[in-house]
Amino acid sequence: MVAPNPFLAEIRAGNAQIGIWLSMANAQATEIVAHSGYDWALIDMEHSPNELSTVMDQLRVLEGFETTALVRPDWNDPVKVKRLLDMGAPGLLFPMVNTVEEAEAAVAATRYPPRGVRGVGGTTRATAYGRDKSYFAEVESQTAVLVQVETLEALDNIEAIAAVDGVDGIFFGPADIAADMGHLGQPMHDQVWAKILPAAMRLIGKKIPVGTVISDMAFARRLLGAGFTFVACGSDTGLLAQAADQRLADLKAPNTGS
Repeated sequence: MVAPNPFLAEIRAGNAQIGIWLSMANAQATEIVAHSGYDWALIDMEHSPNELSTVMDQLRVLEGFETTALVRPDWNDPVKVKRLLDMGAPGLLFPMVNTVEEAEAAVAATRYPPRGVRGVGGTTRATAYGRDKSYFAEVESQTAVLVQVETLEALDNIEAIAAVDGVDGIFFGPADIAADMGHLGQPMHDQVWAKILPAAMRLIGKKIPVGTVISDMAFARRLLGAGFTFVACGSDTGLLAQAADQRLADLKAPNTGS
């Protein structure tokens, strides 16, 4: 049978889920992170060198832990989505969803006909190579479909996007929203969050799960306290870069000890 999706169950119940971005395209790096015990981990294909083979290796790793694996495909592409689901991805985060039609297309890519356009493969990894006879009946209810709002156009359409049948949550992309507002490289700009927060609060008021990725821990705690249900607190690449820089800086610092 299809494994229950704890991440999906928790966000539907309104319970906070803390995650991390995986961009190193490496199964060992994913295994190192998995031991930390995050609720969810996002394997990124949009802004990292991940390909289908590296994603599958990381899915295998995460299946040995309680961390739910999500995958962000590089685009809202039904062919890529079909292959990721056939590999057993428990959830997908669709980038750059700006309209109701694009949200509907994302959902359709995850659904078999007549509800969608996903092609049927009988001996895929997701079906235990044809052994799981319950897969087709159960997979829809256990697959998280999240859409990413990353532009001013998407913010204008956000309530209609969130209302699309099959969308399980809305993910705010502050870096791209900042760029669209003329604040490239400033995802924490006050004007950016002055746009995001009211929209997020409207959705939270309607019991719609919302999330984002943020590296400022105080701000991340603030968002979780305000009702955000899935928040990523950084990336494997970012944490490695910060730790490497800090270790070198610490060693170069003047020794003031006796």
